Amino acid sequence: MDTQLADRLIQIRRQIHANPELGYEEEHTSGLVKRELDRLGIAYISNVAGTGVIATLTRGEGPCVAIRADMDALPMQEETGLPFASAVSGKMHACGHDVHTTMLIGAAALLKDTDFRGTVKFLFQPSEEGPANDPERKSGARKFVEAGHLDDVQAALGMHVDPSLPVGQITYALGPALACTGFFTLEVTGKAAHAGASPQLGIDAVLIASQLVQAAQSIVSRNTPPMETAVLSFTKINGGVAPNVIADKVILEGTIRALNLEVYEAVVRRLQQLIDGLQLIHQTAIVFDLYFTIPSVLNNKTVHQRLQGSLTTVFGKDNVSEVVPLLAGEDFCYYSRKVPSMFYLLGAQDPASPGYYLHHPKVIFNEGCIPFGASFLAKGAVELLEGFR
Repeated sequence: MDTQLADRLIQIRRQIHANPELGYEEEHTSGLVKRELDRLGIAYISNVAGTGVIATLTRGEGPCVAIRADMDALPMQEETGLPFASAVSGKMHACGHDVHTTMLIGAAALLKDTDFRGTVKFLFQPSEEGPANDPERKSGARKFVEAGHLDDVQAALGMHVDPSLPVGQITYALGPALACTGFFTLEVTGKAAHAGASPQLGIDAVLIASQLVQAAQSIVSRNTPPMETAVLSFTKINGGVAPNVIADKVILEGTIRALNLEVYEAVVRRLQQLIDGLQLIHQTAIVFDLYFTIPSVLNNKTVHQRLQGSLTTVFGKDNVSEVVPLLAGEDFCYYSRKVPSMFYLLGAQDPASPGYYLHHPKVIFNEGCIPFGASFLAKGAVELLEGFR
């Protein structure tokens, strides 16, 4: 990548970073993407799944592959102190999607002047972080797939920046690489009463909630196979009105993770059984709302093998490493379950941001990763086209 393109991509990234937008609200970001595609003369369709953009570059007859970037930010206050930090209160690109979008624009610029045979689809996807305010509770990737935009695709390629990994390195896991993920709320209904004079007349929602949290800890330790990976975490609890009133409501929130989809579904079932039991014991209602759930990302060994030339050319053989799967969720899972796919973690460690990881208000992503990511997406797309001919 020449210096002129690299410098332009950094400017694009900083513009996106300073103007973060939440899921299905990426109007500014998609507008910037469309302007860059217009400048490159690459055709696209817009308003896909709301704010998404899908560009297409075709050279003669051949297969079709897709490369993807997500565009949404997170609802959190940035604390990096960067000169191009978020100008929008309470919103931040703390997961690096601004970098992902920039790298896909860079890949488009590189492929515009590259000779290949077939079609490359550039998926600029909204709302990876969750369903946002979507009434169907669907993320952007799921909507892309359900609308048929991968029906003609033979393989898909994506990546995510990793601020714990040095620039110039890339890692991967084969098979289930990122976790089945669910977010839930639990509303425990009790009955208010005087906490000192007449607690027997109430139904203590705090007591029931605490029993549920404790009992649920046995699900992973005693109800899942020891060689399988699973996590059930309660991360938020809120309830009660005063120190002398039995609480009539407690709301719990949390997440469920597993690499194996069957194990994940078993954890969900067991949690529901515990809830049913506590409802019976305490003669009350507990509403379990698993409001967002996605399967694991499946990385395909054949696709990875076909990308060996690109990986070696861009990173060097010694900088490509296989690692253990990560229990983070990624809606790239919908692409990976539609077509053979690979999803990589790209080194983006910045010396000015030691120890800060994804979703932290002080995390900084090293812009030196952008040429690596854009080049790999471009070269990888061509190599996949050649492999599927």
